[in-house]
Amino acid sequence: MFIKRKSIKQVEEGKDLAPKFDKLGLIPVITTDYKNGNVLMHGYMNREALKKTLQTKEVHYWSRSRKVIWHKGSNSGFIQKVKEIRIDDDQDAIWVKVSTKASCHVGYKSCFYRSVSMKKNKIKIIFKEKKKIFNPKKVYKGLPNPTKI
Repeated sequence: MFIKRKSIKQVEEGKDLAPKFDKLGLIPVITTDYKNGNVLMHGYMNREALKKTLQTKEVHYWSRSRKVIWHKGSNSGFIQKVKEIRIDDDQDAIWVKVSTKASCHVGYKSCFYRSVSMKKNKIKIIFKEKKKIFNPKKVYKGLPNPTKI
């Protein structure tokens, strides 16, 4: 499915999908809402997750904390349906545009639901999304929280 990287011209200007995974076998992924372009989340894929995403047209990620592939939305029901996948110039980062109701395990539409304010040399967190889409305590009842301290 993925072509071996042979030359800069092939990678930067060619039509071969030749992703560059890091030393841990991962490639970073930015996921956005295809309708409005808002960033929903940042994650990682390994070869298998990218392959599954391409085959199913539903996003799969590699969970660095759990060390498993996860089909986004398989527990919550908020599947990320792929509308478009882009790869950057040197093929070491992926941008996925999706259709989904929610992406954040905390319950918001986007994982980037807060803003960092830097007014008057005072750093403060401000919530940009006011309402949760779902109640994570109900949706993920009995499952461990993926956030690690």
